[in-house]
Amino acid sequence: MASIIVRGLDESVKAQLAAQAQAHGRSMEAEVRDILTRAARRPHIGLALMEAARHADLAADLPVPARSDVARAVEFE
Repeated sequence: MASIIVRGLDESVKAQLAAQAQAHGRSMEAEVRDILTRAARRPHIGLALMEAARHADLAADLPVPARSDVARAVEFE
């Protein structure tokens, strides 16, 4: 099994994770493992909808609008 280290985690986040872990009756490591596993396995809703449309033979009829927006740098003043 792989291991990761998370540096720079805010103390309030760590405290919240500890409280969640205690509420769920498990270690903080097990709590974080569960959170990361569920987040990684969650489907992307846009891709899931497009796949469903493809299976229903509806994707070919979906228009893809041209993008008119232009990326621009943020100006901090």
